Formats: sequence, structure tokens, C-alpha cells
Amino acid sequence: MTAKQFDELALNGTGRLSRRSFLAGSAATVGAFGLAGGLAGCQTDGGMTRAEAALAYGPLPDEQFAVPAVDLDRIDRKFYRRTVRYETNEAPGTIVIDPNEYYVYFVEEDGYATRYGANVPKPEFLWDGTAYVGRKAEWPVWTPTRDQIGRDPELKKYAGGMPPSLENPLGARVLYLYQDGRYTLCTIYATIFPHTIGQGVSSGCVGLLTQDMLHLYARAPVDTNVVILPA
Repeated sequence: MTAKQFDELALNGTGRLSRRSFLAGSAATVGAFGLAGGLAGCQTDGGMTRAEAALAYGPLPDEQFAVPAVDLDRIDRKFYRRTVRYETNEAPGTIVIDPNEYYVYFVEEDGYATRYGANVPKPEFLWDGTAYVGRKAEWPVWTPTRDQIGRDPELKKYAGGMPPSLENPLGARVLYLYQDGRYTLCTIYATIFPHTIGQGVSSGCVGLLTQDMLHLYARAPVDTNVVILPA
């Protein structure tokens, strides 16, 4: 399976497991989500120009696998990375995922956040709750689940893991989301396909442009709290 296929096809079984793993905690967090769900990330004046975006989303030749520049003609400029006003009760250093608006926020001090454009799960696989970064990896191995292999027998060749590459669905960086010590099968991952940003494409995972994912990855250590807002 290529990275493009991962972005455009649901991960079989991921959404169901994620829903179950977070369902038990949903009732306990309703109050918190009632507050968070109504909060908005208001734009600061300015934002990246096209020329600035060309630099921010340029090629990454020094990576283990050279990452191409983002085709800016295939992404709305509202999804460019930027600092925004973001009033929230979440502590600085928290990652907030807003599937309604296709944004991921990294909460900062004094009512600000860094905002990234994202792709999110397909409507039938949307879920909400709280998680944390249980582990993280650069150029990770991707291993399809049994359900995925059952749906697409060609994936059996990757049962032992797909080596890192530009074709690897998880891309250059990945944050693995956990709850109560268990991997939820959901991630925040890197994509080289700008046309997926602002779309629902997976069955539980969230993707950022590789250049944005490197930016977030450097700021989000293991144990970073993650809040997924209701859709």
C-alpha cells in the first residue's frame, strides 16, 4: 500500500477499535469537551504569503528519504501553518485535534497556538476523547493489521512490516496515540499529499503535511496530552 492509498482509503478496523478504547472515557470528559468544543482558533493578522509558504513547505533533501516540496496549488492557503489566537482551558503543550475544521493545534502560552492544516478520519470513523503520545518515531515501519490484510490480501507481503520510504503510509514522522497504556491504532502521521489536507480520508488517523509534522514532532514529547474534539 502506498502513502497515497493510506491517505485515500480507510484503515480497516482502526476506527472500531479506537471508538471502543475511548468510549469508556467519553462520559467522564463530556464536561471538558463542552468547554473545548465551543472554542475557536481565531486568525492573527497576516499569515504566510505564497512566497513564505514556498519556503516553509519547500523540499527536505537532508531527510533519510528526500521529501519533495509541497505543491501549493493543491492546498488552500487557510491550511498553511500559522500562529493564531486560541482560547482554551487545555494546558500549554497540549495537542488539540478539531475534525470539524480540519485543524490540529499545539497549545502555547498566553492564549495562542500553532495551527496546522490536517486530514482527518472519514465521517463514519470520527471519534473523540483524550489520549496521549505513547511513543514516536522517525521514518517508522508500517505494519498492516489482520483486518487490513483480510480486505486486501496484497498487503500480506507487509505482514512483517513495510520498511521506511516515501511510499510508507506513515511517512517521515509519526506520533502514536495511547490510552491507559494501550496503543489505540490511531496516529498523527506525515503525508506528502497536499490534496488530502482538509479532507476526511482515514479510519481514525490524522495526517499533517510532512513539513508541518516535523515542526509538531519536534515540540511534542512522549506523554504529550492529545484532545480530540467531537465532530
